[in-house]
Amino acid sequence: MNYRDEEIFDIIIIGGGPTGLFTAFYGGMRKCRVKIIDSMPQLGGQLAALYPEKYIYDIAGFPRVRAKDLVESLKEQAMQFNPAVVLEECVLLVEKQTDMFEVTTNRGTHFSKAIIITAGVGAFEPRRLEHQDAHYYEKKNLHYFVSDLSKFSDKKVVIFGGGDSALDWALMLESIAQQVSIIHRRDKFRAHEHSVEQLKSSNINILTPYQFKDLIGKEKIEQVVIYNGNTKEEKSIELDELIVNFGFVSSLGPIKDWGLRFEKGSIVVNSKMETNIQGIYAAGDICTYPGKVKLIAVGLGEAPTAVNNAKAYIDPDAKLQPGHSTSMNLSKQSVLI
Repeated sequence: MNYRDEEIFDIIIIGGGPTGLFTAFYGGMRKCRVKIIDSMPQLGGQLAALYPEKYIYDIAGFPRVRAKDLVESLKEQAMQFNPAVVLEECVLLVEKQTDMFEVTTNRGTHFSKAIIITAGVGAFEPRRLEHQDAHYYEKKNLHYFVSDLSKFSDKKVVIFGGGDSALDWALMLESIAQQVSIIHRRDKFRAHEHSVEQLKSSNINILTPYQFKDLIGKEKIEQVVIYNGNTKEEKSIELDELIVNFGFVSSLGPIKDWGLRFEKGSIVVNSKMETNIQGIYAAGDICTYPGKVKLIAVGLGEAPTAVNNAKAYIDPDAKLQPGHSTSMNLSKQSVLI
């Protein structure tokens, strides 16, 4: 098969979340032609799609940073080198040809010399409330994530959930909403200790151990019925908006069929971020190795390792260690290679 040079990229990055965006930036630093492919309609992964207003606390140099602001900064950083961006395409198959990879999506075919997979936890969707009218209420005042905090201004808000995201929403909405209630089926929350301490010292109405029973309302939800898991006592709570955070279900989908080695749902890599297939690398939550910690900060650190080794794979004469960004003039895009 004949290929035009402009069709062949140095690196295709599968996944446009935080790690994917930083991978694209660092690929540009190494003068690689980069293409990002993501199944979502926007870049940013879960941060952009599920909790853009949530604060992130474990990024070095930021005591806290709003998810959407972190995504915007990562996008600005990555776009300095004009990577190609392909959205709303799901990668179905990656095949190694003689001297390149053929990447087949649900909409077409792409070619590159190396692949870096930064797909996070794969495709994801929220665990939905089990109620016959839940789908109808989703278009009204039932939410599984929040994209605009102002929507809850001066409202009575009820939140189901006991994890970090549920507590983060409750604490962020306390100063915005008229009233916030959080309902969890256990007495103990599954969130960070600091968040639990903040919750207990707040004015948020804490209801534990209560579970969901029913929704009441015609055009929209007006009340939620809950019951105590120990005493079976029932309560009805009036509300304007309901947020459900029971976690999310993720799926790796077609990635499992590409011949990669997996361990407990993650792609196994070595210290070079190499997979078992030469020329394919992985970084971020999608990959694993001994001692792996799944944090955004860790994924951002793995990205340069993946890029540098992909660069050396593509061009054996290239330096594996390119130097430091302080010696580079990004305004002129003068990059050490």
